[in-house]
Amino acid sequence: MSLFDEIEAQTHGAREGFLTIPVVARALSGAVGRAEYIAFLGQAYHHVRHTVPLLMACGARLPDRLDWLGVTVAEYIGEEIGHEQWILDDIAAAGGDREAARDTPPLPATELMVAYAYDLVNRVNPVGLFGMVYVLEGTSVALASRAAETLRHSLGLPKSAFRYLSSHGSLDQAHIRVLAGLLDRLTDPADRAAVTHAASMFYRLYGDIFRSLSNQGDIARSAA
Repeated sequence: MSLFDEIEAQTHGAREGFLTIPVVARALSGAVGRAEYIAFLGQAYHHVRHTVPLLMACGARLPDRLDWLGVTVAEYIGEEIGHEQWILDDIAAAGGDREAARDTPPLPATELMVAYAYDLVNRVNPVGLFGMVYVLEGTSVALASRAAETLRHSLGLPKSAFRYLSSHGSLDQAHIRVLAGLLDRLTDPADRAAVTHAASMFYRLYGDIFRSLSNQGDIARSAA
């Protein structure tokens, strides 16, 4: 079995559990309000702005035996530059305050996921970062385009408020294909184990961001 298929099998339960998180399920059915959508974008900004720095750190720490991986990392960096600005643009187009979204500290769950990613690259194994890539882009392929179209109609917002979600649904399909081939070239058991473990962890950490958004939404609805 390829490493990609192994990760798919080992994270099946976590992937299914992610879909049951209340705010995720409601987004797919178009039952998320504008404030919740803007709140999601705010947290997306706070982790997406670290994508390029994390990839740069990963590339800088790759051992000589993985020199071939540096080319892929460099290409990925080029494709990810500026995506956090797309999110701020989406927030403004949805009627939110881009400066407030940028300056408001992230939720603890978001801060923890980002911190774990840096620790993984700097202390454990830089290749493990591709476990995060697997989770974030895998969920994007499965959910982003579908949720964007559903929410656009239910919220009555313009297409310009969904650039991040809409673009990542298709862009990440290509990234996942590249990722599958990349993972299958990893032969060192420690590298393979690092990616697999990280994928499981990031399903939990990324899910915690959405669970935090769900809890915030529940509090807001009960207070209304």
